[in-house]
Amino acid sequence: MKNKLKFLTKQSLDKKIKTKWFKGVNILLLILFILIMNIDRVISFFGGDFQEQVTVYVQDEANVYESFATSFDSTMELLGESKNFRLEKTEKSIDELKSELEKTDDKIVVQLLPDEENYLQAKIYSYEDIGTVSTQLISSSVNSVKSLVAVTESGLSEEQILALTSPAQIETILTNPDVENQEGKDIVAAGVMLIFILPCFFLILMLVQMIGAEVNDEKSTRSMEIIISNVPPKIHFLSKIFASTMFVVIQGLLLLLYGGIALIIRNILGGTGLATMSGEVTGQLSEILQMVKDTGVFSLLLQGLPIILILFIVSFIAYAIVAGVLASMTTSIEDFQQLQTPIMLIIMVGYYLAIMAVQFDGSLFIQIASYIPMLSFLLSPVLYMLGQITMLEMAISTAIMALFTWLIFRYGLRIYKVGILNYSSSKLWKKMFKSLKQK
Repeated sequence: MKNKLKFLTKQSLDKKIKTKWFKGVNILLLILFILIMNIDRVISFFGGDFQEQVTVYVQDEANVYESFATSFDSTMELLGESKNFRLEKTEKSIDELKSELEKTDDKIVVQLLPDEENYLQAKIYSYEDIGTVSTQLISSSVNSVKSLVAVTESGLSEEQILALTSPAQIETILTNPDVENQEGKDIVAAGVMLIFILPCFFLILMLVQMIGAEVNDEKSTRSMEIIISNVPPKIHFLSKIFASTMFVVIQGLLLLLYGGIALIIRNILGGTGLATMSGEVTGQLSEILQMVKDTGVFSLLLQGLPIILILFIVSFIAYAIVAGVLASMTTSIEDFQQLQTPIMLIIMVGYYLAIMAVQFDGSLFIQIASYIPMLSFLLSPVLYMLGQITMLEMAISTAIMALFTWLIFRYGLRIYKVGILNYSSSKLWKKMFKSLKQK
C-alpha cells in the first residue's frame, strides 16, 4: 500500500515538475526577479537616466545666495531628492538664461528678488514642468531664507536670531511600559506581509487550481476508472494531497532562491539609480534591518518559526483536501471553478484581516479570527510578530488547524470515494450528503 502511495505521489509530482511549462515559468520568474531588482539599469539601457544632474541657476538680486544655498542643501538631504541637483550662482540676465532653457529639462533658473512688503520673492523658470519634488525643494529653501531675512531685519541680536531659527527639540516619552515603538511595529508588519503572507496567498491559489485541474483531467479522460480499479480511493486522495503540497513548498523555496540570486546580482552589479528612484532604498534598507533587529523581532521570529512552518504546511494540506473534495464532486473544470469560490472568499477574508491587524492593534475580533481554521495561517503569524498573541496562542491555533485538517480528511474522503467515479451532476448533493453518513 505504501509503495502505491509513493508511486502515485511521485507520478503526480513529476507530472507537475518535469514539464516544459514548469521549467519555462520558473526561468521567466528568475529573469523577472533579476529585472525587478535591477529595474534602474533596465530603464537606463532604454534611455532613462536616474542620475541625471539638474543645474539650478540662481540669479540673486536680493543678496541672499549664501543663505539660499545652505537652506537648499539641508532641505535636499531632508527630502531625499529624486534627482542630483547642482546649485550655481549666475550673473546672466533672465533673457539669456531663458534662451538657454529651450528644449532642455536639465536646467532650472531661480530668480531671487527683494520685496519691501514680503521681504523676498522668487520666480522659477524652466522649459518643462519640474515636478513636485523640485518645486517643494526650491519653495522650502526660499521660505526658509525669507524667514531668515525677516528675523535679520527685526533688529534682534545674533544669539536671538540663532535661538529663533534653530529647530525645536522634540522628545516623545511613553508612560506605558508595554507600548512598543509604533514605527517598528509597522515595519515588522510590512516585513511579515511581504515575506510570509503574500507568497502563501498566491501558493494557496496555485494549489487549489492545480488539484482541481488534475482531478477533472483524470475524470474527463476516464483514466480515473483505471486508477481506482488498482488503488483504493484513500491512497489516490492522499497522493494528490501530498504531491500538490510538496509542489507548492518546492515552488515557494524556489521563489526565495530567485529573490536571493537577484539580490546577489544586484550587489555584484552595484547601482545607485534604484536607490535614488525609490527614495534611497538601499540605505534605508540597512536602517530598517537595524531597527527591526533592535526591536528583537529576529529572535522572536526564530522562536516561533517552527510553529509557523508547521501551521503553513498543515494549512496547505487542509486547502488541498478541500480542493480535492470539491474537484471530485464536479464533472468539468468549469464546474470546479464555480465551487472553488468559497475557498477564494475565505483566503481573501484572511488576507484583508491580516492587513487590518496592523491598524486595529489589539482587536478582539481579529484575535478570535486567528483561531479559525483556514484563516489562522494568514492571521496568527502576523499577530504573533506584532506581539498581539503569544507563541502558546499561535501553537493552540496550529493545533486547532491540525484537528480541523484531520476531520475534513476523514469526512471528505467519504465524499471523495463517491465523487471521483460520479459523472452526472443530477442529485449530486444528495449523493454527497448520503456519503457522509457512510463509514
